[in-house]
Formats: sequence, structure tokens, C-alpha cells
Amino acid sequence: MSTTQTFRVTGMTCGHCVAAVEQEVGGIAAVSDVAVDLASGQVTVTSSRPLTIDEMTTAVDEAGYELAD
Repeated sequence: MSTTQTFRVTGMTCGHCVAAVEQEVGGIAAVSDVAVDLASGQVTVTSSRPLTIDEMTTAVDEAGYELAD
């Protein structure tokens, strides 16, 4: 059974930003799909289990952006 969660990422301004976030978040072992909406900063993640805030923060930081509170 899959889980869908939505997070907000700040600092993204272009398609390269979107690709970087998709790549890093998509690299989390449980993740099967990542959809980024640049305009709203919303990142919707589908995974085999709920992701922790720490996992998301680390992935988003690696991409060079920040997870919003």
C-alpha cells in the first residue's frame, strides 16, 4: 500500500530547481514518485511508507533548498 504526502519547499525558481529536488527526493529508498509544482513549492511524494521530516529535510538540503515548516 502506498502513502502520499505533500511538503512545501522554498527557494525553487526554475526547472533546474525542480529537477534537483525530484532527483534527491526520488533517491529515498521508499519513494516511487515525486511531483513538484514550481509555482506553489508543493512537493507531492508517493512512497511505500510514510517519510520522516528528517528524511525529507536531508534530501531537500542536498538539492540546495529548504523544507518549509
